[in-house]
Amino acid sequence: MFSVGLTGGMGSGKSTVAGIFEVLGIPVAYADREAKRVMAEDPELRRQLIRHFGEETYAGGQLNRPYLAAQVFADKEKLALLNSLVHPATIAAGEKWLEQQKGRAPYAIREAALIFESDSLRYMDFVIGVFAPQTLRIHRVLQRDQLSREEILQRMRSQIDEDIKMKLCDAVIYNDEQHPVIPQVLSLHEKLLRLSAAAV
Repeated sequence: MFSVGLTGGMGSGKSTVAGIFEVLGIPVAYADREAKRVMAEDPELRRQLIRHFGEETYAGGQLNRPYLAAQVFADKEKLALLNSLVHPATIAAGEKWLEQQKGRAPYAIREAALIFESDSLRYMDFVIGVFAPQTLRIHRVLQRDQLSREEILQRMRSQIDEDIKMKLCDAVIYNDEQHPVIPQVLSLHEKLLRLSAAAV
């Protein structure tokens, strides 16, 4: 199965772009949703998270995301530890999902903010970056999430530089309110259809 990664910083508009691909009939897996599911359902991962981050990690039996975020985004070592625990389980779930897409579509997309920061890249045949200027990304996240400007900047600093990330991608979609997004996605879709056909 031809596997396409879709990445970009928070507020770049990855989900918007992913939604357009879904309209085109392309299956999309969302890493953040998969990570939430794995953290909620995997008993061994739950034990490890409680061991390292405390009982409050699962308040009332449910994953306490605000508590965990406050723990890790202020401490690089804790963030690295969390990623080392969660990424392998999430990547394994993504590989299982990808196998299930065979025969359903010419290619499948896995949307993830941390493709280059995690071990996901080696499972990708092609990576698309979604780019937006930092000021616009901050504005979008302020509108969307219950986070302060400093919390947003703290999370952005925990990821690799956006300009470097885009240079590592095979293609970039500009979601900067200057370039129409849909024509960019349609053009990439045609390219990916050709690449996935050639890879068979």
